[in-house]
Amino acid sequence: MPVINSIAALEEDMTAWRRDFHMHPELAYQEERTSQIVAEKLQSWGIKVKTGLGKTGVVGVIEGTGEGPSIGLRADMDALPIDEMNDIEWKSQNQGVMHACGHDGHTTMLLGAAKYLAETRNFAGTVHVIFQPAEEGFAGAKANAPSVRSYLIYSSSEVRSSARGPSAGTKAGIVSDSSS
Repeated sequence: MPVINSIAALEEDMTAWRRDFHMHPELAYQEERTSQIVAEKLQSWGIKVKTGLGKTGVVGVIEGTGEGPSIGLRADMDALPIDEMNDIEWKSQNQGVMHACGHDGHTTMLLGAAKYLAETRNFAGTVHVIFQPAEEGFAGAKANAPSVRSYLIYSSSEVRSSARGPSAGTKAGIVSDSSS
């Protein structure tokens, strides 16, 4: 199926995901429900997942059809401490918390991209989909970065090692992050 048709076919699912995230916003470092949904979806699409990065962050690793570069795509997941005044079906159900900055949309778009990439794997290399907590002024990127960096080093080494066979001498297993 052509790219445009494949992505258009996700419209109904993506609309439902976004509305669900919008109805259940979570403040910085409290994105437990969102993280769980993201991780479950990624895993259901055959994507290797690491949770708990920067407390509530999630990273998925999508391997392409061959060796190539690694890239990262990032979305933020947190909401703001604002009362929603909109009168819509998918209005925030969490009093005093709202996705007023579009992070529900960012999370949804990255999930859509991850699903498409996992289904097609029409690329060489590795794509890391990074779902960041606490972007709204709470240093989520700073908190997430050491965990994500350690995980990406480990997972990239693991991918290279498995591609070369079990005798490849990587020391990926010693890379860790005690905060995750």
